[in-house]
Amino acid sequence: MNNLNQLIQSINEFRDARNWREYHNPKDLAVSISIEAAELLEDFQWKNSEQALEDNMENIQEEIADVLIYTMMLSSDLDLDIEEIVTKKLEKNAEKYPT
Repeated sequence: MNNLNQLIQSINEFRDARNWREYHNPKDLAVSISIEAAELLEDFQWKNSEQALEDNMENIQEEIADVLIYTMMLSSDLDLDIEEIVTKKLEKNAEKYPT
């Protein structure tokens, strides 16, 4: 098992130990990803990047983690291999945007 799969397993174990599984259907996970991404944007609102990073680095890290956690749970629930789908998307992007 690679590190990514171990991380996803840890996330799912955390969720399952708290009996949250029933709330984590694909629609609600997608909504949660969007909400957490919006919370990340709040850290940058009305500031330039440098100021936002200086003022909000800890929260930025936490919001990125939240986005990734929900994304990994959704991918796991849909039986999607993250490495595979990212690789395919990069290949598609390379065709669309050649160097």
